[in-house]
Amino acid sequence: MDHSHHTMGSTGTTTSDPHAGHVHPTTAGHDHGGDDGGGMHMMHMTFYFGYTNVELLFSGLVINSGGEMAGAFVAVFLLALFYEGLKIARESLLRKSQVSIRYNSMPVPGPNGTTLMETHKTVGQQMLSIPHIMQTFLHIIQVVISYFLMLVFMTYNAYLCIAVAAGAGTGYFLFSWKKAVVVDITEHCH
Repeated sequence: MDHSHHTMGSTGTTTSDPHAGHVHPTTAGHDHGGDDGGGMHMMHMTFYFGYTNVELLFSGLVINSGGEMAGAFVAVFLLALFYEGLKIARESLLRKSQVSIRYNSMPVPGPNGTTLMETHKTVGQQMLSIPHIMQTFLHIIQVVISYFLMLVFMTYNAYLCIAVAAGAGTGYFLFSWKKAVVVDITEHCH
């Protein structure tokens, strides 16, 4: 079996390499410091603590120092805090903007052969109304933020994951303490 390399040297000579053009799985994605600026960053698949070569949501937004990581931590923390506040604000706006209230009563059997009246309250709003358009706009913002937070968590950078969790926890503590709902139907990703 021939294991020689098939490369073009500075003298113009070639050698043969059966693995030429193939990338070894343990080195795939590593930036080897080339001058072309086209190096790729390794994508982590396990949690890690680090603050160099951490891409944050966009290819040009790369964390390379402890100070940059501290700034990113604060930004992600505030984004997660804002996300929790936005959920509560949307619920509050929905309660205030409900425009049509309808009561439906129906007889139901009661104890000892009596008849009771059960009343259901139906609340809604019109599709082409300012409150519904505002809710739609806020819903879009909420979905985008939730996916951004999910993608930040998927960097597997422990500092950024802690920022997401701490921001969401702090936001819940600050904004949801009056909320009595156990299951949140407005939740999207996390």
